Amino acid sequence: MPHGILIIDDDTSVAASLELLLRRGGYTVRSVHRMAEALPALREFRPSLVLLDMNFTISTSGRDGMRLLGEILALNPRLPVIQMTGWATVQLAVEGMKAGARDFIAKPWDNKELLNTIATILNEGTEIWGAAAGANDRTDGAPPRPGAKGGGTPNQDPFATIVGESAELTAVLAQARRVAHTQASVLITGESGTGKELVAEAIHAASPRAGGPFVAVNLGGVPAGLFESELFGHKAGAFTDARTDRKGRFELAEGGTLFLDEIGDLSPAAQVKLLRVLQERQYERLGESQPRRTNVRILSATSRDLGAMVRAGTFREDLLYRINLIHLHLPPLRERPADILPLAEHFLASARLRYERPDLTLGKPAAQWLRQQPFPGNIRQLQNLIERTTILAPATVIQVSDLDRGGHSTPTSPAVFGSGVTLEEMEIRMIRGALGRNGREIAATARELGLTRAALYRRLEKYGI
Repeated sequence: MPHGILIIDDDTSVAASLELLLRRGGYTVRSVHRMAEALPALREFRPSLVLLDMNFTISTSGRDGMRLLGEILALNPRLPVIQMTGWATVQLAVEGMKAGARDFIAKPWDNKELLNTIATILNEGTEIWGAAAGANDRTDGAPPRPGAKGGGTPNQDPFATIVGESAELTAVLAQARRVAHTQASVLITGESGTGKELVAEAIHAASPRAGGPFVAVNLGGVPAGLFESELFGHKAGAFTDARTDRKGRFELAEGGTLFLDEIGDLSPAAQVKLLRVLQERQYERLGESQPRRTNVRILSATSRDLGAMVRAGTFREDLLYRINLIHLHLPPLRERPADILPLAEHFLASARLRYERPDLTLGKPAAQWLRQQPFPGNIRQLQNLIERTTILAPATVIQVSDLDRGGHSTPTSPAVFGSGVTLEEMEIRMIRGALGRNGREIAATARELGLTRAALYRRLEKYGI
């Protein structure tokens, strides 16, 4: 019988990606998104292995995960647990291993490495629950989430998969099509949630490198101490706890495209190291002295104003020139309202299938209401709203009250926010309100606002919340 794996992660998009990967690897999978759900799921599902996120609240210290790790191992000391976090530090990894975790994986993970790690641990053959390990054959059969990598049928025009009909989006995609067949470095800018990675994937799929790998790394989630290991790889023994060789993102993307997301979050030291590789087209693994040549196309993205950062001395001008041969800017959803309804219908079609509500439709008043929203979280916020509404709407026609359930709307009316309120002030109020409604749980707050956790953390730091 296939092994069962329990995912404990409050980021539903991360859990969905892991579920898809692991099911394709032949495992049965279940995921829970709150700490309180973890132990009941363990007792019922009786997994062979646990993937445990280390952060569940506004803190990024990993204390939540360490506490839950102790509770899991107290319930079953033989159960292998792999820690996962986007805020990885060597100290946290060591602390978790000392507490009984079997391994540590930093987000964003490498699929092949994660599957190899899981297979190695499970092949040890340890009896876990007093019966044959992995005897649970349950699966919820959930379909892949929309836009999940590795699924679907290739399209002759990769850009046709990007939903939207506004003049603003059409102009950007036309420019992207023109540069796709070249080897030019491209910088894609825009607010969080505007679809920068989708455009990068389309550029890769329309390029001569389409047969090679597309490797994405969120630089905002890579701690400074792990930057070289993550990008360039390391040899076993290169540093404490480097027990095996690790391929870096440049090596994994060889012959294809490397997408450097949130490049504006790089530290000055990391900028220097990256610039050297881009200039010399070679790098060294940690623990090696032999340079390796690299043949990758670089696509980058950021939600920050790199020009302003250059003027402020926080981003290197020479690095900006290296990554910015072609600049594409994706405007926020509030500046292209013609895309709101096509996107809403697209997400609704997927949600109808996933939640088995084939008769659900969007009423005209609800459609008009959607077009009036500023959506500071952009496309992610719209998708989250449609999914939540699909689950909770009581009738077959979605009404405004269904979308505005619980007062989570983002109205633009001065009567609500007061005249003269800036977008920043509105955003601060929305973040504070969402934090309060979600008990300051970071993942739930990010989901409500339609932001990634990294984007929410940046806003919390920016506004001092």
